[in-house]
Order: sequence, then C-alpha cells, then structure tokens
Amino acid sequence: MNGFHHRWQRTYGWIGLATGLLAVAAVRADFQGSTHLMPYDEDTLGYGKTADTSAIARLQERIDRGEVTLRKDDRFGYLLSILEELKVPTASQMLVFSKTSFQRERIGPANPRALYYNEGVYVGYVPGSHILEFTGVDPKLGAVFYTFDQEETGRPKFVRTDNCTECHASARTMGVPGHLVRSFQTDDSGMVDLLTGVDPVNHRTPLADRWGGWYVTGRHGIQTHRGNLVGKAAFSKQAKEPNHLGNLTDLSRFFDPAKYPAPTSDIVSLMVLEHQQHGHNFITRVGYEARVHLSAYGHVNYLRNAVDSIVKYLLFVDEVPLTDAIQGNPEFTRDFEKQGRKDSKGRSLRQLDLKTRMFRYPCSFLIQGEAFAGLPEPLRQRIYQRLHDVLTGKDTAETWKHISPQTRTEILEILRETQANLPSTWKS
Repeated sequence: MNGFHHRWQRTYGWIGLATGLLAVAAVRADFQGSTHLMPYDEDTLGYGKTADTSAIARLQERIDRGEVTLRKDDRFGYLLSILEELKVPTASQMLVFSKTSFQRERIGPANPRALYYNEGVYVGYVPGSHILEFTGVDPKLGAVFYTFDQEETGRPKFVRTDNCTECHASARTMGVPGHLVRSFQTDDSGMVDLLTGVDPVNHRTPLADRWGGWYVTGRHGIQTHRGNLVGKAAFSKQAKEPNHLGNLTDLSRFFDPAKYPAPTSDIVSLMVLEHQQHGHNFITRVGYEARVHLSAYGHVNYLRNAVDSIVKYLLFVDEVPLTDAIQGNPEFTRDFEKQGRKDSKGRSLRQLDLKTRMFRYPCSFLIQGEAFAGLPEPLRQRIYQRLHDVLTGKDTAETWKHISPQTRTEILEILRETQANLPSTWKS
C-alpha cells in the first residue's frame, strides 16, 4: 500500500491545489474544524496501539480457537464463506470501475472492484486478485483495515494494516480513520479525471453528481446520475441524451457478470452505503473529540457545535429529495429492512421510502448500532437531549421543517420502544 500511495502522490499531488476548496466546502455541513486531522495515534486515542474489537477481529478469534473453518471454492476463494460468517449479504454488491483502490492495476470497466457491507463490515473483492480487503467498524477506533491473502497456506488470517490510513484518514474522512465514496468522470480504461471529482458523497449530494466511476443497476425514472458512463464519449452523449445508460438492470454489455457473486450494482445499496459510511466517520469524529476533551477538561461542554451537527446528519437535514421513485434489488431491500428493530406497531428506522426520500422515518438507523453505543456517555447523553428537543417540538427552528410533527412523534415512539439506554426524560 505504501508504494501505491507514494506513486499516487508523485502523479497526482498537484490536484490538492485544485480540489482542496471542494473538500472544505463539502464538509461545511458537518462542523467547523471537522476537516482537521485528529491525533489518532497519540496516547489519548491510541489508534495503532489499541486492539480492534470489530466483527472482523471477533471472527479471527473464532478461527484461531478452531470454532470456524472457512471454505474455499474455485471461483471466489474464501470470499463467500467469509461473507456468510460476517453476515454480509451478497445482495449488497456494488461495482466500481474507477482506478481508485490500491489494487488499481487490476481494476477497470471490464473488471470492476466489488464492494459488500453490513453495518459493521466493509469488504472489497477484485476478480483475479488473491487479496481481499476488509474494514471493521470498532466502536472506539472507527475504521480498522485488514487484508486477507487467499493464497496463504495453513490457517487463514486477517492481517491488520494501518498503512491504509495514509489515504483513509484525511479531510475527506473528517480527519479520522474512515471511508469515503467519491464520484469521478473516467477515461475508457477507468483512469479518473481528478478535476471532475465530487466528494465526499452522502445523502446530501445531488443524484446527478453521484456514481461517476461506478456501475448502477435499478430504476430511478428521469433522475440522472453519472453511473455506467465510461469514457468521454459516454459523458458527451449523456449531455444530449440524459439517461441513455440509466435505469439499467443488466450490466453484461460492460463485463462478464459471472465473475461476481451477484449480477447487480444496486442503486439502493449505493444510497444506503453513502449515508452509512459518512455517518460512521461522523460518529468516529465526535467520539474522538469527546475523548480528547474528557481527557483535557473532564467534560464535553465545548462540543455543542459538533453535537448539533451530528444530530442534523442523523435526522437527514439537507437530504436531497427524490423526484422519482427508486427501485433496486428486492433482495437487498428485504435483507436490509428485516434487520430493523420493530416497535409494537411494526415500525423501524430501517424502513425505506424511496419515493420522496430515502427512509420512511428520517432518523438514521446508525443510532442503534455498535458505533453509536460506543460513544462516551457524556457525549451520547447530549446527543439524546438534542434529539429529544427536536422530536418533542421543543426546538422549533426552521432547520427541522423537513420532518412533519406527525413524523417526529412517530420517530420518538419508535426510539422509546426500541432504543436501549435512553435517558429517563425520554420515557415521560
């Protein structure tokens, strides 16, 4: 990874001058200072010295104890067995053909990189490579990176590689070890035109700017996006014939789908990923900030701006509205929704809308995950208080106008029944 990073810097280092302002503008919706690199390897945070407790680390422990034996097949190696053990659905598959991974030599429009995920794990697979890429989400550390050599003899091993933070800890990841989704125009080989970059991509990014360098399957009506456009000619035609490669359900014109566990690069999976990965970065960032402040001052009183900002993200402030219905892979949608914690009326934060917005109840499902539960208690209590003020109508600011009074009440009721460790004020 180090060699790739240094080659990339020599080739493209100049682009920072041209795109730095874009990165800063993109994160203004987060909070002031959120682009500054956190001292994650210093003693207070101790990223490199602290053991990972994510699902990947737990799986390795089970392998070492002999409780799990991974199966290897001729087509995908250990990939399918690992996905099964980590409970990562193959229906989450997304395909990216831009040369933006450390395995860029193997990636292109005819051989895209496949990504899979659930709430605690991200997986990368490139056909023809013996290396699998993994990230686990640790409640304290944030993203922890691993490689897995499919050709290794003996007991399979996930190898932690903190070298990935050279690219995955920057202003674009909120200054912490994390992830980012980007959108570029590419040439016919998948090389990116860095001057066309849009990042970071999340639920606040217009669909028309998303998915450059990605394949996209699913229906999205007249809404346009950059997906499926390979090379200058495809983008030029898009300007004259919008959606000439939109609303696709079959990608076989671009590559052989048999090289992958699924034939899709699902539009809904992409949308959920974009929200989730930046949400994970956000949770990691405010968690780091809280630990530093607790160590220095014994309180988190100075983090009001950060608390307000993460509440806005959790409640989908500035989400780009949908103008047409989105239809993706039904298998992914079913798998994603069934994991929701349901209240007595059968409602959950994982229910998708996909008509005018992403979720039926615009409050992030990440609030019910391990990463959020791992936030320092004083910070978590302040986030809960701000959420309560908004959902009960105590806070009447225009900021929350996108959530109707009825929907606020519904979110409040869902959280009261399904969220663990709520403050007592929520129960009254």
